[in-house]
Amino acid sequence: MSEESPLVTAQQTYANKLPFRNLEKESVKLIEAVNRICHADIKAPLDSPPYARGIVEGYIVNTAETKAASDGNPVSFNIVGKSQPGDEKPLTPGANEAIEVVTGCIIAEGELTTIRMWEAIVSGNSISITRPFPPRFFIEEKGCDIKQGDTLLEAGTLISAEHIGMLASMGINAVDVTKKPRVTVFASGDEVIPHTEPMKPGYIFDCNTPMLASAVITAGGEAIIAGIQSDNFDAFVAQVKKALSDSDMILISGGTAIDGRDFIADLIREVGELIIDGVPMRSGKPLIMGISNNKPIVCVAGHPPEAFRGFQLFGKLALNYLLGISKALPQDSPVN
Repeated sequence: MSEESPLVTAQQTYANKLPFRNLEKESVKLIEAVNRICHADIKAPLDSPPYARGIVEGYIVNTAETKAASDGNPVSFNIVGKSQPGDEKPLTPGANEAIEVVTGCIIAEGELTTIRMWEAIVSGNSISITRPFPPRFFIEEKGCDIKQGDTLLEAGTLISAEHIGMLASMGINAVDVTKKPRVTVFASGDEVIPHTEPMKPGYIFDCNTPMLASAVITAGGEAIIAGIQSDNFDAFVAQVKKALSDSDMILISGGTAIDGRDFIADLIREVGELIIDGVPMRSGKPLIMGISNNKPIVCVAGHPPEAFRGFQLFGKLALNYLLGISKALPQDSPVN
């Protein structure tokens, strides 16, 4: 889509007014952090692996003592010990000595190498080899995957199950995540009734509230159902003002124009700043956006497919900014 399109222009105009990553943080247990937003960069508290370790079963010997080994000149080593995972200190081979190792055990520093189990000719308490081995062969060095102080997760990252595993491998058991933005969802119209009530002639069910509340939850927010508001301007303004005191964002469907009045636009002017008053595009008139004390107010059409489309284009944009996920503009998609 062209950057000069009316939709993109409206989205960018609105985005320029939105606060980015301005919600408070909360600390949650690691397992509770999945599908939450990382509040600040998380740094590695230690190296990974935290020590040099063996990654195959075999024998550790001094590298230099393998250089002369060949088919015609086997080199032998006496097995003098065994290192196991959980041993706090690694064993170090002396001259013509070998230490048996298993995967995961600590390996000492120095010019050591690993003779893999199938490359050693075992005879009693000794082994022999018929080829040289390079230094630190099949030894995973301390910090080769992650260095202490490296950034594990950047602020704004949606924490996945894979991330949980990585953080657990670092011994991290609590994560600072961004608090879920509280979004108050309003529907409007004298003809609208809850979908849980019996249908009446001349009325329509409110399907926007459950749909938009679900969309808010999917986008990382917490939906607060404010119910259906009548076409009473002063009463609606009072309800929005009340909601603003306990919410991070307001989402309204329907009620764009009532009795010839720009109902929603005037409502936003009453409680804050009107930023977008319709978008010059198909079904764009009900798209009205404002802000009040850094709290987005997003108003979408009453027609359910257009209501959902409006949320995807502007509601999700506002939530992404509040959560600090991304400044990318959501793309348009055809309405069914």
